[in-house]
Parts: sequence; structure tokens; C-alpha cells
Amino acid sequence: MAELPLPLQTVYAELLERCLAAQMRADFPEAGTFVKQTHNERTYWYFQTTEGGRQRQKYVGPDDEELRDRIARHKKERSSERERRQMISALKRARFPGPDQMTGRVLEAMARAGAFRLRAVVVGTVAYQAYSAILGVRLSEASTRTEDLDVAQFHSVSIAVADTIDMALGEILKTVDPEFKAIPYALDSTRSMRYALGTDYNVEILMPNRGPDRDEPARLPALKADGQPLRFLDFLIRDEIPAVALYGSGVAINVPSPERYAIHKLLVSRRRRREDTVKIRKDLEQAAFLLQALAEKRSYELRDMWHEAWARGPTWRKLLAEGLALIPSAARDVTLKAVDATRSVVDGLDLAFAAPIARYDSARDVVTFRGEANGEPVRCAVSREALDDHFRLRQATDETRLELFRENRSLFEKMARLKYLEWPIEQLDEVLIKTEDRELLLAGVTTPSAPAAPAPRKSRGRRA
Repeated sequence: MAELPLPLQTVYAELLERCLAAQMRADFPEAGTFVKQTHNERTYWYFQTTEGGRQRQKYVGPDDEELRDRIARHKKERSSERERRQMISALKRARFPGPDQMTGRVLEAMARAGAFRLRAVVVGTVAYQAYSAILGVRLSEASTRTEDLDVAQFHSVSIAVADTIDMALGEILKTVDPEFKAIPYALDSTRSMRYALGTDYNVEILMPNRGPDRDEPARLPALKADGQPLRFLDFLIRDEIPAVALYGSGVAINVPSPERYAIHKLLVSRRRRREDTVKIRKDLEQAAFLLQALAEKRSYELRDMWHEAWARGPTWRKLLAEGLALIPSAARDVTLKAVDATRSVVDGLDLAFAAPIARYDSARDVVTFRGEANGEPVRCAVSREALDDHFRLRQATDETRLELFRENRSLFEKMARLKYLEWPIEQLDEVLIKTEDRELLLAGVTTPSAPAAPAPRKSRGRRA
């Protein structure tokens, strides 16, 4: 996994702050006042102006420290559009991914109309592009290509903000290209969830499904559009985060957190139609890459999101287990290790032993043998100390230890299988039976009622 240079990550962080400040100045002119309001025990900010003797309020966002800071700096900061363009040029030269021209123009028009101020969230591959800068890693170019834009919003948020974009979404798209057409819903030609530019480009409006699965659209009043209800979307777009689309002078958008995105891709990969092989492969590629990056860089956040998804019930657990079974073992194992889970949760995973060869590795002082899981090799080993303790050896030769292992190989294979599947993960694609493991593993494979794994470690707190 290629790391991005820290100075470039710093440039992106500065660009994000400048774009958020610039968007705020565009949304809220100086002749007005920011005021707080409380709804359902939560505090929100609005921008209050007087027009024609009447007060008008525009939604700003939920109260938090970052928003309060931007409000405090609202009238003080000036962000140069030219400087932002230069920053974007530098990031693009370093191969940071950004939207294609059409997507950039659509995002720019939606931002100008207030869609992202009203907590619309960009999802899909356009959101995935932003994770390169957010996580400081280089994404593969194939996984960042798309010819569509997906935008989502909670139905409850669309109502609660008590505000709307400047014009209907379909009209906004026509300002980008007059050829954009609303695609009618099959059962009601007055409703549209998708807008198409010929056969080459689509904009889809999505919303979390409420209640049983259904296809009919529902109104999102803040966006002046209809949304297509989708399962699992409520998990994906909860607690969205700000990002910058690298187009023009930068477009401030909202995207899902990368942890939610990665887990969501595991889920939806198992719900697509079997013939959608390209989309399924892309789902799994994006999930695997993000999971590896997150396990290394944001393991506590990944663990929290994983346990939130796992607690959603048996259907979610089944889909997550199936998704894990389809990504490379390295990504699977670092994920399981980060979330304090064992390989036994992975759908259909087993450790088999077909290769008869066993050797003594004098450099490591272990007997090595090979297993296989999901068609991939797994290195297995038993330490010299474990063999000596098991056979009560004193000053035995390496040849003696190897011969005793071969005579009792099936027992050690059972112990290795138990540790590989049921115990906390120590190494990727490797199982080492140590002397401190021996008694518990032996009890696990010889006594049905014996404990199968060591006591789980205590849950770690979040880092300060």
C-alpha cells in the first residue's frame, strides 16, 4: 500500500478548510446572523436574514466544535480561488483522484444550490475517490473510475432541516447540460429518482429504506427530488464527513466515513444480482483496499463501525461473513485482527492439510508444515518448546522431534486448525503452536466441553 507524502496530505487538509470557508461565505453573506435552535434535544445552527421586512432562516448544520469554529471565522477569512486552483493542480500532479469533468460540474452546481449544506451525501465511487487524501494512501486507478454520480439523503433530515435548495434538482442539472432528462419511475411517470444524459451518464438520488423493502420513490423535500429507497443506506450515510472534490477551485461535499463505506461495500456485494459481476468485483476491491488501510491507520474507528454493523442482526452478520470470504486473505485477516474477531466468523472458511511434507527449521527452532484455507497456503508450525513439553523430551535432537511430530501429525493439525479458526489472530496466513498454547489447544481438540480459545482480551478504549 503506497503512502502519500505528508506534505501533500497537509495541502489537502488546508484545501479542505479553505473550501469549507469559501462555501460558507457563498451560502451566507455578511448581512445576517447565525442563531441556534434546538429540535428534539439536538442543537442546530441557522443563518437569519431579513428580506422585504420578513425574516428568513437558512439551515447551517448540527452544532459541533468544528462548525462553531467556522462560524467564528466566517467574516474574517478570505480564500483565494486562484490559490485553491493551484493547490488542486499540485494534488492532481501527484495523482490524487478527482471527478471527471461532468461529475465535477454537477457537484459544483449542486453545491452552489445548497445541496451539501442541507446534508446531501455523495456515495459510490465519487466518494471513494476522496479517501485517498483522507487516509493518505494511493488508490488503484481502476477502482476510482465511474460514469455515474450517486447522492443520498436521510428522509428525516430532508424534512427536519426546514430548508430547500434553490431550485428543483432536475432544473439544477439542466443548468449543467440542457440534455439532462428525468427518467420516470415505471409505476408513476410523475416521479423520478434518476436523471440521465443520453446513455453515458446518470445521476441517481437515493435514500435509506424505511420498513420493508420497496421500490417506489419517496419525496426528499430539501432536495426537491424523489429518492430511491435502498437497504443498508442508513448505516452508510450516518455521521457524514466533509471532503473536497478536486475540480475547479475545489467543491466542498459530504461523503460517508471510510469505515462505514468499507463495511457497506461488503454488505451490498452480497445483495447484488449475480449477473452484476463487474459491480460486485468493484465492491470487493474497494472494500478490501479500504479495510487494509483502515486496519493500519484507524483500527479503533474500524472496530467501532464493525461492531455497530455486527449488532444489526443475523442477516447483517451473514452478509458480512460472506463478504469477508470473498476478499483476499491479507485484507480479511487484518480486518478481523483490528475488530477483535476470529476467522471462524468467515463464511465457509476451513483449514485443511493435504501436503504431507514437514520439516525442521533450525533457524526458527520449529517444525513447519503446510495447510490451506480458501485455496491459499497457510504456514503452520510447532515450536521446539511445545514439542519438548508435549513429549517430555530432554536434550532431544531435531530429527527426534521431527519424527515424533510425524507420528502425531493429525493431533497437531487439529490443534493448528483450532488456533487458526477460533483463536485471536496473531499472524497473517500463519499459525504457530507455542508452549503456552499447548495445554489449552490440546484440551480443545480432545475434550468437547473444554474451552476452545483463551479468554478474550479487554476492549480497548478510543485513542485520545
